[in-house]
Amino acid sequence: MSVIAAIIVFGLLIFFHELGHFVFAKMFGVYVEKFSIGFGPSLITRKTKETEYTISAIPLGGYVKMFGENPDEEIEDDEKKHRSFSHKPLTQRFFIVFAGPLFNFLLAFLLFSAVNMMGTPKLEPVVGSVQENMPAYSAGITEGDRIVAIDGNEIKYWSQISEYIRNNNAQPVTLEINRNGELLEITVKPTITETKNIFGEKVSVGLIGIAPANNITTIRYNPVQSVYLGLERTYEISKLTIVGIVKIFQRIVPADNIGGPILIFQMAQETASAGLNSLLMFMAVISINLAILNLLPIPILDGGHLFFYLIEALKGKPVSMRTREVTQMIGLALLLALMAFAFYNDIMRILSN
Repeated sequence: MSVIAAIIVFGLLIFFHELGHFVFAKMFGVYVEKFSIGFGPSLITRKTKETEYTISAIPLGGYVKMFGENPDEEIEDDEKKHRSFSHKPLTQRFFIVFAGPLFNFLLAFLLFSAVNMMGTPKLEPVVGSVQENMPAYSAGITEGDRIVAIDGNEIKYWSQISEYIRNNNAQPVTLEINRNGELLEITVKPTITETKNIFGEKVSVGLIGIAPANNITTIRYNPVQSVYLGLERTYEISKLTIVGIVKIFQRIVPADNIGGPILIFQMAQETASAGLNSLLMFMAVISINLAILNLLPIPILDGGHLFFYLIEALKGKPVSMRTREVTQMIGLALLLALMAFAFYNDIMRILSN
């Protein structure tokens, strides 16, 4: 079942990306010759009206083949020229290309919103363990204490405790605690501890030395709240992804963290076994990653085409065919090198486990 889930994850991410190109191409009247999920030999083919729909053998991407993609191609027939991609206005070509990443962002938003409506598991603010020789231990906090407020701010979930204390610059905090029905107020001064953030950077944070109990509650939101939180989560993950890519180039995040299809396949299997919610959230994160990577200004990717359109807008004429060919060959070489490196990292992870 988990293998099937991994295949579905790949398929849906590719489908939604190519669907964006397809929908906007059709909306602007471009003749779409082929819509393919995957590359290489066709496994399943069906033609409806003017477009051939195909599932191909190599499931590492997909493409939408549009008539007249080559701007130097001469088209004498006015009707054909009217439906040619390269003869469409610049703004329409821009949005057709941008629609792929846009639909990946849209998919992430829909998935996050769906998870919010289905129910999000959260840890309750109940102390599971107290570390000796830490501020909470010295202050008398014990296992089973339920933290109901910090400095007068109501606490519903454990994540609120962690966030508040970490961002409080090690200032003393007053915890309101429910201990067997009795309300207590205990003031604790966090200690500064050096740890690592999600990017592996060393940071100094305030800690009091408590860990949560395994008390989990499921929170379901109404449709309006779910949409808002879905947008918020999509923005947060997008921001983290961009920062992560920048830090890879800055060599702050090790390059061996880069993963390829094998890693994604393994993670999809693991999240599928953890439940539908986990799988949907994983799909949303990967969809955002796919969108942002495709927007990088690398020729052959969507971002490379968008970069050429920006130059065309500034110059008033398209980039020459020779320039496009050379840069796309360079972009293809870079992309193949990145894929080979990602596969290498995936294989080394498997061998080291």
